[in-house]
Amino acid sequence: MTIKRGEEWGIAGALPDEGLLVRSDAEARQAVERNRRVGLPVPPLGLLGGDLCHTLGGTGDEARLRSPEARQVPVDLGAALIDGKLHWFVAHVVVRRSWWSGRIVAVMNAEFLGDWDVAPRSHPNDGRLDTFDAQLSLGDRLKARKRLPTGSHVPHPGIEQRRVDAVQFEFPSATPIWLDGEALGTVRRLSVRVEADALTCVV
Repeated sequence: MTIKRGEEWGIAGALPDEGLLVRSDAEARQAVERNRRVGLPVPPLGLLGGDLCHTLGGTGDEARLRSPEARQVPVDLGAALIDGKLHWFVAHVVVRRSWWSGRIVAVMNAEFLGDWDVAPRSHPNDGRLDTFDAQLSLGDRLKARKRLPTGSHVPHPGIEQRRVDAVQFEFPSATPIWLDGEALGTVRRLSVRVEADALTCVV
């Protein structure tokens, strides 16, 4: 069940024996894809690093993950149909040619992208994805870059911001795409949707 205001989220508990330790968003995504493609459930993920771990307040302490002080929380998963091929992501999708020119699209399940607080309103268990579709002048990009660490780059008239359970994007030419920080080639048609409560993560 997705999180509701005022309700406790998750339960206390160590990473189960069948759980899997992952050190990055990319490792978590690979675990999801590996199991989903053969029809197996994804094991609980013990987060040691990455933007989803940061968003959930994880410390990267393996001993904590194996102790009763750890917390097991339900987390949404993103599904991305990239030119007809299905992939999944745990933290974010980014489509861009350059940070300094052209269109930038970000789809966030996590709040953070590295040191940047890209989606300050995002919660990885609210049943929504936060999307940002930006076309900015160079001057505005420089200002936004300074504000990204604090999440104060939005609202901005050059950044279309939405909270959705599904959305589609089209690009006039093949544009580089990253899932959870991993380059996956290029895309012209991108459809994303949220799978609520699809994962159990331990922090």
